[in-house]
Amino acid sequence: MTERVLTGITTTGTPHLGNYVGAIRPAIRASQAPGVESFFFLADYHALIKCDDPARIERSRLEIAATWLAAGLDTKRVTFYRQSDIPETPELTWLLTCVTSKGQMNRAHAYKASVDANVAAGEDPDANITMGLYSYPILMAADILLFNAHRVPVGRDQVQHIEMARDVAQRFNHLFGNGRELFVLPNAEVEEEVATLPGLDGRKMSKSYDNTIPLFEGGAKGLKDAVARIVTDSRLPGEPKDPDGSSLVTIYDAFANADQRAQMRADLRAGLGWGDAKQRTVELIESQLGPMRARYEELMAHPERVEDALMEGAAKARAVATPLLRELREAVGLRKMVALPKTQKTTTTKTAALPLFKQYRETDGRFYFKLTAANGTTLLQSSGLADGREAGQWVKRLKTEGSQALDEAPVEFVDRAGVEAALAELLVAAVADNKAENKA
Repeated sequence: MTERVLTGITTTGTPHLGNYVGAIRPAIRASQAPGVESFFFLADYHALIKCDDPARIERSRLEIAATWLAAGLDTKRVTFYRQSDIPETPELTWLLTCVTSKGQMNRAHAYKASVDANVAAGEDPDANITMGLYSYPILMAADILLFNAHRVPVGRDQVQHIEMARDVAQRFNHLFGNGRELFVLPNAEVEEEVATLPGLDGRKMSKSYDNTIPLFEGGAKGLKDAVARIVTDSRLPGEPKDPDGSSLVTIYDAFANADQRAQMRADLRAGLGWGDAKQRTVELIESQLGPMRARYEELMAHPERVEDALMEGAAKARAVATPLLRELREAVGLRKMVALPKTQKTTTTKTAALPLFKQYRETDGRFYFKLTAANGTTLLQSSGLADGREAGQWVKRLKTEGSQALDEAPVEFVDRAGVEAALAELLVAAVADNKAENKA
């Protein structure tokens, strides 16, 4: 079976060593495996969430595209394109937005972190938070689901977004699939050994922390100067050093083989100086990046070659995206207007019994709710609540958000499998009722 692998990098800056180790290198390796169909894209729509400098975005798109090509991406084997060259992406984003609960977006890490920062600063919780940032996970889901990717190489901090894409895909399949799997459920693929590379100060390597090591910018001297600034402890040459937890050793490990890693650790414990360890790190990295840097500089001098590669990739990508979007439009009812065949009236049958939510107040004065199956079996029982409105709000959340709200709900008993099946049944019935009302 052929598997699809998809990944991309946001075009807001110059690629650094962390981008290469955490995303570009594992993605290129994956593209070379047998039975793999790979899609790589420049996430320039995502860039607009973070950056309002057109010149910076334009420059970054070229730098990142040239980086991937210089790093060995084979455009004959893979599909390499710009996100903004695929009009199906924003259309699918809207279709997915219409089936994604607000509660799920409220739990997104990036949004929550921005809210927490605003609160800590004494500002309004949503100050300077755009809908682009808030809806970022839905656009990312569209990137992935448009090509029905099976695997998505990401850093560990992005795993939540893949999980959200799975949830949205499941909901869309359930609402509109009619027995078909319109979307494949993607899986996150994290390179366990060096999933997130540390920066000069030991924190995650990130442009926002200003702690990055350049990939190609500045040449061999730029690499050497950056490695020299990596923070280490104060132990002198000749003193034993602990390699575990060292940012320098972690960066070295990202480029070393097993024997080199073992030797570096042994030498540090035997008293190797940090200066010598840094020089060894520079030499190892340069041996791998030097040839790539020469190819990168050639591409930067001839951007038309990069443009040709991206437009060829966009044509390949749209050959996949357009038929799927056509099928999705059909599934949600955005169809051509044609005469419908006449149908004979059928005898009305009794509506099948459905699962039922019940709200009630006990003699203890507290309010409760429960969900029962059509045969009367209790599937979910809440704990006592002080306010009847709160019980009603939880029932509403469970009806609209489905099983996503279960983990937060105040419940004493849950037959989880039964609840999920019952909520799905209620959702199907609600959609059918809405369609019937609209038709009437």
